[in-house]
Amino acid sequence: MEFKIALLAGDGIGPEIMREAVKVLHRVGDAYGHKFCFCQAPVGAAAIDACGDPYPDSTHGVCISSDAVLFGAIGDPRFDNDPSAKVRPEQGLLRMRRSLGLFANIRPLTLFPALADRSPLRRERVEGVDLVFVRELTGGIYFGEPRGRSEDGSRAFDSCVYTRVEVERVVRMAFDMAMARQRHLTVVDKANVLATSRLWREVAKDMASEYQDVALDFMFVDNAAMQLIQRPSFFDVVVTENMFGDILTDEASVISGSLGLLPSASIGGDVALFEPIHGSYPQAAGRNVANPMAMILSAAMMLDHLGLREEAAKVRSAVSAAIEGGIVTEDLAGNGCAHTTSQVGDFIASAIEK
Repeated sequence: MEFKIALLAGDGIGPEIMREAVKVLHRVGDAYGHKFCFCQAPVGAAAIDACGDPYPDSTHGVCISSDAVLFGAIGDPRFDNDPSAKVRPEQGLLRMRRSLGLFANIRPLTLFPALADRSPLRRERVEGVDLVFVRELTGGIYFGEPRGRSEDGSRAFDSCVYTRVEVERVVRMAFDMAMARQRHLTVVDKANVLATSRLWREVAKDMASEYQDVALDFMFVDNAAMQLIQRPSFFDVVVTENMFGDILTDEASVISGSLGLLPSASIGGDVALFEPIHGSYPQAAGRNVANPMAMILSAAMMLDHLGLREEAAKVRSAVSAAIEGGIVTEDLAGNGCAHTTSQVGDFIASAIEK
């Protein structure tokens, strides 16, 4: 089979980890008789430098003409440290999500057994953790209008806005996902304070009658943040709004032992996007030390999405073999030998060949 894949490497370590994912996909293609045609396009700070726009029309054109999008990372300290910047890399990410109709971000969290002792939590607390976050991606405070600053700059405001349709579509996706897993759905909100959260809770309750086999519970976001640390194995599928999901998934990522292990998929439109949940990590850019596993596991999620389930399983097995064999980057090596980004990618690719 032949697939056209848009490559948006982005900023910081994005190009380095993307190279390893492409390396692995080429090996998958060779082993299973597929052809992956890659088309690169700029996004983020790299696109601002090239044409002044963090998500140019040309990049959007590449995305919508592809079977899937692989995305690396966005962000650059030049913009982080300049509050007055009118154009920012992150604007490109938000516009890309909305332009492609990617209203749900799927972030699975499982623990590799070999890394149980690398988690900051005790082994008995993290063993058996297997949960999925479903984060609404195109609404809420990140997109709400009005927003801005007063003329004298002394007051700033953002609006958190959700419609019933926006909530229904992502909650239904979460219910369906729970039906295919352990049939337990947790809705995270702040319904004791926020009107938008009360809408979320109302919609989920209304839909529950359609999913009577799913155990539905609700949890305030502050309690959810605590429970993720105290008893992460309680959760199966978690659905929540945009900003809460952004924060909670980063918190949960440390359970696995490294932010460099967690992939994600953004879906909802005609073209899905796959990316590691970590940022651009500019301090490591160009040093060949960044962990490429989250990027490679994102490629595995893409293979699943394309219907190549055996191939996706083979990639995950190769990543697991690298971890069990100690072929890991500095974030996971501890007192052991740290391997480079490219060495880890080489090992995973060769494991697929075998």
